[in-house]
Amino acid sequence: MATRTDPSAPVATRATAPAPPAPSRRRGVNWRRVGNRAWTGLVIAVLLVITIYPLFWMFASSLKTENEFITEPLWSLPRELNFQNYVDAWELGGIGTVIRNSLLVTLPSLFFILALGAAAGFALEVMVWKGRNTVLLLIVGGMMLPLQLILLPLFTIYFRLGLTDSLLPLILTYVGHGLPLTVFLMAAYFRAVPRELFEASTLDGAGVFRAFFSVGLPMVRNGLLTLGLLMFFSVWNDLLIALTFNTTKELSTIQVGLLNFNGEYGSTLYGPLFAGICTTVLGILVIYVFINKQIMKGLAAGSLKG
Repeated sequence: MATRTDPSAPVATRATAPAPPAPSRRRGVNWRRVGNRAWTGLVIAVLLVITIYPLFWMFASSLKTENEFITEPLWSLPRELNFQNYVDAWELGGIGTVIRNSLLVTLPSLFFILALGAAAGFALEVMVWKGRNTVLLLIVGGMMLPLQLILLPLFTIYFRLGLTDSLLPLILTYVGHGLPLTVFLMAAYFRAVPRELFEASTLDGAGVFRAFFSVGLPMVRNGLLTLGLLMFFSVWNDLLIALTFNTTKELSTIQVGLLNFNGEYGSTLYGPLFAGICTTVLGILVIYVFINKQIMKGLAAGSLKG
């Protein structure tokens, strides 16, 4: 006898067992990435050694005695800390005097190079006047003139004008030598500034000087900081110009003063010499760190302004 099922009655379903969890896959080691990181770390370590070891060797040499320079290998460490070399560098070598002379030469030269270079770059690139491209080419041509070619004529001119036995010839020569590159680069920096900014300032009633100081200089301050860093080290580390136009020991700059660490019978005093080099290098490193931070801040500010 057939039975009749109710379609509304619930249909019994067969219970299914839950699926077992999938086995976890262990990721293999990416040997290529490990190799790349190892090579990167090795290159960085080599660069650090190349950079730091000369500084360490120079500082270690500044603590050696004169006998150790003669009897011991160059790479040997000092047997004892001989800080008398630093005292001799200041008293006998006159490191304080030559650093003062270098500052008296570098700071005015740097100021005139940046001030005149920025003004000339603005006039040659932003202002419109006849013949500006020809003037720019003549200034750039000054970069191709070898410095050694004009040293003798400049010395003759300074001597006839009575400017020798002073620091003024050094300042004039540094300014004239650094201006062509500065003008060329500042013109390139001003070329990147949108002309709409200068047009808007003109519509607001700003004159040439107001547009230069209020619009132009803030927009190219990164270039000024970079050129300031470049020209500072160029003037500070110069030996050729300072040795040519300097005739008295009291007016020696730092690079010329380091040549005067001579003892009896003209022998070089290596201990005080390395002490003087360490003193000057430490000051340069501090200045570089300070200026470098300012450059980074300027770049960040420029990026935020868009």
